[in-house]
Order: sequence, then C-alpha cells, then structure tokens
Amino acid sequence: MTKPKKGRVSGKWPALLLIIAVCLLLNILGAKLNGALSLPLFLDNVGTVLSALLGGYIPCITVAFLSNVINGLSDDVSIYYCVISVLIAGAAVALAHQMRHLRIHYILLAILSFAAIGGAVGGVLTWLINGMSFGEGAAVDFAASINSVVPMGYFPSNILSAFLIDIVDKTIVTAVALGLYKLLPKRLPDYLREMDWYYISLVTKHEKSGVKRISLRVKVTLVVAVSTTLVAASAIAISILQYRNATIEKYSRQAQDAGREIAGHLDPDRVEDYAKKGEGAEGYAAMKELMQTVSNASPQIEYIYVYRIEKDGTHVIFDLDTEKVTADLPGSVIPYDTTIEKYADELIAGKDIPVDITDNQFGWILSAYSPVRDANGNTLCYVGVDMSMDDLRSEVLAFLAKIISLFIGVLVVIRTYAVWMAELHIIKPVKAISDAAERFTYDTQEARESSMEMIRSLDIHTGDELENLYDAYSKTTADTVRYIDEVQQKSAQITRLQNGLILVLADMVESRDQCTGDHVRKTAAYCEIILRQMQKEGIYADLLTEDFINEVVSSAPLHDVGKIKIPDAILNKPGKLTDVEFRVMQGHTSAGGEIINKAIATVGEESEYLNEARNLAAYHHEKWNGKGYPTGLSAEEIPLSARVMAVADVFDALVSRRSYKEPFSVEKALDIIREGAGTHFDPLVVQAFLDAEDEVRRVQKLNMEI
Repeated sequence: MTKPKKGRVSGKWPALLLIIAVCLLLNILGAKLNGALSLPLFLDNVGTVLSALLGGYIPCITVAFLSNVINGLSDDVSIYYCVISVLIAGAAVALAHQMRHLRIHYILLAILSFAAIGGAVGGVLTWLINGMSFGEGAAVDFAASINSVVPMGYFPSNILSAFLIDIVDKTIVTAVALGLYKLLPKRLPDYLREMDWYYISLVTKHEKSGVKRISLRVKVTLVVAVSTTLVAASAIAISILQYRNATIEKYSRQAQDAGREIAGHLDPDRVEDYAKKGEGAEGYAAMKELMQTVSNASPQIEYIYVYRIEKDGTHVIFDLDTEKVTADLPGSVIPYDTTIEKYADELIAGKDIPVDITDNQFGWILSAYSPVRDANGNTLCYVGVDMSMDDLRSEVLAFLAKIISLFIGVLVVIRTYAVWMAELHIIKPVKAISDAAERFTYDTQEARESSMEMIRSLDIHTGDELENLYDAYSKTTADTVRYIDEVQQKSAQITRLQNGLILVLADMVESRDQCTGDHVRKTAAYCEIILRQMQKEGIYADLLTEDFINEVVSSAPLHDVGKIKIPDAILNKPGKLTDVEFRVMQGHTSAGGEIINKAIATVGEESEYLNEARNLAAYHHEKWNGKGYPTGLSAEEIPLSARVMAVADVFDALVSRRSYKEPFSVEKALDIIREGAGTHFDPLVVQAFLDAEDEVRRVQKLNMEI
C-alpha cells in the first residue's frame, strides 16, 4: 500500500482491536446493568457512541454489529436488531465531530436521532417481528397510558411510547460516552485520528476546479452496495419463498394427518346411518368428539367436516361449530364450495385430490380431503380439514422483517470494510499517483529532481496491477526527465551556437563599418535593459513574455545585417552623406528584412526568433509619428521590438564616437531621447529607458572602458 503521509499512521491493528474490545465490553455491561436493575431502557449503546468519538466508521460499525451478535447468543431476537444498532452507529459518526466539541444543539440532535432510530424505527421492527404486535412490557403499559389520555390508537401510541423511552435511554448513553471521552488523555484521540482506518469521507473536492465530484471512493461504495444489495435481495426472496413453501407444506401435512386420523376412526359401515340419523346414530357423538379433539390439537385448523359429494351438491355427514360459522346439520345438502367445485368430477368419482388453497369468504384456507373407503375400496365420503392460512401472512411478514434487518446490518458491515480496504489498496495508491502527476513540475532541473524524489517516496507496494502501474509510471517519468535534460542540454548548445553565429555575422557586418565600434553588442544590452524595465513596470504586459524578451535580445545583433549590402564608400564615408547616398544607406533596413525573410523561407517553418530579427532589421528606423523609413509605420503599427531598438540604437549612436562626430555626453543623449518621446520614439519605451538610467549608465561606462 502507499507510504503514509507525514503524521499518518498505517496498519495499527492493535489500536483498532483495543477500541473495538473496550467499546464492545461497554455495550454488553450496559445491557447487563439495565437487566439487573430491571429498567425499561437498554443502555447498550455507550460503546457505540464512544467508538464513534474515538475512531470513526470502522470501529463504530463493528462494535454496533458485534454487540447484537453477542447478545443474540442469549437472546436470539437481539440479532435481528443489528440494523438499528448500525444505523445508530452511522448517525453517531456523522455527528461525532460536533459532539466532541460539546456543541449542545448537535448533542441534542444526536440524542433525537438515536431515539428516532432506536425508538420509532425499532418500534416498527418490533411490531413486525412480533406479528403485528408490540407484545408486553413497560413500553406497552406506557403506551396504554398515553392512549388513555390522548386517544391515538394502538400503533401510534406504542411508537410514541418507544420514542419517549428511548430519548431517556439515549440521553444517558450519550452523556456517559461523552464523559468517558473527555476523561481520556487528549493526545490519545489525536493519535487515533491519524490511523488509516479513521473516518472515511465519501465526497472529495477536486483541488483544481473546486467542484465537488463523485470520487472513486463513492464509486467503489456504489459497486459494493449495489452488488451486495442484489445478492441480499435475491437471498431474501429465496428465503421468503422457501419459508412460505415450507410453512404451506407443514400445514398440508398437518391437514392430511388430521384427515387420515379421523378417516381411520370413521366406521365405513355406519356412514349411511350417520348421514340419515345424524346425532341419533350410534357412535355419532363419539366420532364428533374425536373430530373436536383433533381440531383443538392445532390452532391453525379452522374447520373439520365429513361430506359426501354428489351431483346435486354436498351432503353433510359431520360438521363442527366454530366461532365464525355455525355447523350445517347432518343430512343437509349445501352448494359446492370453491375447492369442491374445482374437483367435483374427481370427488364424485371417489378419487384422491391434491391439497388446495383458496381465498374466499371464509378466509385464506388450505383444504385437504381424505377419502373414507369401504372394504371394497369404494369411496363413501371425504373428511375435509380446512387450515387457516391467515397467520402465515403475519409469520411471513415477521420473518421478512427479521431477515431484512439482519441482512442490512451485515451489508453495512461489509460495505464499511470493503470501502476501507478499497481505500487502502486502490483509492490511496491511485490518488497518490494522480496527485504526484498533478504536482510534477518540469521548469527547472531542481524542480524535476524534487518531483522525482516525491514519486519515489510514494513507495507503493500493493502486489498487483496498481504496483505495476506505479513502477511503469515511475520509469516513464524518469525516462522523460532524463530525455528533457538531454534535450535542454542540446537546446542550450544549439542556442549558444546560434548566438555565436549571430555575433559572428554581426561582427562581419560591423567590421565593414569602421564607425560603429561595438555597436551591436551595446544595443542588445540596452534593449534588454529597456525590456526588463517595462516588464517590471507592467508596460505592454500582455506582450512581454520571457520568451519574447529572450528572442528580442538574442536577435538584436542582427538589426543592422542589411548594411552588408551597402557599398563601403557610403558605409565608411567620413563626411556627411549626400541625399542620394543617404537614400542608399536607408536601404539597409529593407535589405535586412529581405535577408532574414530568405532565412525564414530556408528554415521552412514558423520561427518567432527570426520574425523578431526581421522586425528589428526592417523597422528599427521607423518613427512614432510615422515619418521614419522604410515604410512610414506609426505608433503601435511599428513592432514593439523595433520601437525598443529605435531608442537603444539612437542612444548608442549619440554617446559613441564616429568618424564624423565626437560622442555626446550621457546627459545630452538622455535629453535628446526624452525630447523624442511621442515623435521619434514610443513614449512608454522612453519612460522605461529613463527609469533604468542607472543601469544604462553602467553599460555605457563599461563599454567606454573596454
């Protein structure tokens, strides 16, 4: 698994097991104390609330579930209330943070939540488990008292009674749990909160967008929840079907056994006499008493009778009075009931018929007919036994409530541990790799080395595909970093070679002009001073990127490359140029642009570096007011690099010695630049140049010394 973050403790099973054991003991002792004092409470959630305060979901859900399992060893009904316990555990963890700080309204909310789950929901569960009855006890007596004061009916009064009693129970439980928590050394809860099994959040916030998204943890939870719920639903459905079928089979067997018992004691030779004389027939009363005894033997037996089925109807031989129905008299003929009508032909023929279940005016009835035959195998009549199936509904409902409660409790425990294991072995490793990838920086060699060290420190060892992914990611990243280092080294070499070639080319041009001296280097230095000052002051901030500055400074030496096409006689003329000679000299800008355009065409792809070199060569003699050359561009029509070079070029020309003039003082040159702002030069470029006067003087002085 992933290497824990600083301050995070991983895999501390002893601490987890100790919390579970201690809190489990508190729950059991609370229940025992409540039983010993015969209180109408429970007191079996102290450990659950305390484990929520100490350790979050893992210990809390475990304690809640195991408490019911252990109590179920002595009271099997207790196991069916595990869903109530785990729901209380979930509410306790959700409110634990606020409860730890003793925020009264949250403590009251917790007590009411616990009481609603334990009292109201638990009361409904009790009603279902008991077959739609609340049974007996103090809570039922209290409900009767409530109902006598405020008539609200049996069910609402019992739910209210359970809720009110549970408020008292959960108030005591919460107070004791908070008291125990506050008695513990402060560093113990702080230590436990650093465990890898501590509270697990379900929704994560994306660090970049700030938008809450469905996290991998939620997806894992949904997969576990859906899959286990489907399995549980299938198991519950199968269990209910099996239970129902088993109960029907049991009822069928009882009805058939009862019918055979009576048929075995019914004398075939007296059937005709019983049908004609009824109560007056010899042995009739004894036979009727036997039927009554058999009927009383099972509470599910609703009716027992002896019928002879003929085409004109059902001929009554024996019938018993019940609370619902008065018995038909012997010898009377009554219409076919539902079952007899369904199997009339078989019954008239004296055949055996299967057990039948009907839902009619007499209720939900299972009917079994046992034939009474003479010595020759002729069917004389049938003993009918009707079993009431009404109790089966409440029994199935109670069984459903029990099994659903048990399954939900188990599912919550499975989900909690499944998410925890997914957190340790899937979510954390994936998130660690994702975070490392997001924080990885390639800007500098130091940043790359630091990022690689961060990846190595993850130390993911899951022993599966995630570890393979981590190893592959680490190797790929290391290879990428190594490749970037190599590329940057090559790029630096190429840049140095490029700059060297530019300076060589510039020197070749400069060597033809005996007046310029070290002009190309100085103008490049002044350009960099101006650009950095503008960047510092936020002038043209949208254009002055680091790449732009580097490209302008590197290509600045090429601004006079066009002079290579100017004849030496004009280029090095010691005196003033004629108008014709000056126009020829002006052509060095267009010539420079053409030379670099040819270079761009030779490269065959877009190059910002060459684009700026072209701008510098072609437009550095354009003026802000549009009176420059070669094209008469004005203001911001002139590329920014050329506007910067215009200031640098003129200033260096002013302060440098030429064959036709002496150098101006720096002060005089600065005044001329200042006066040219808004006419010859971009005012903002002039402002930055003047603001960097100290740096300008340093470069100018350094070059004078050289």
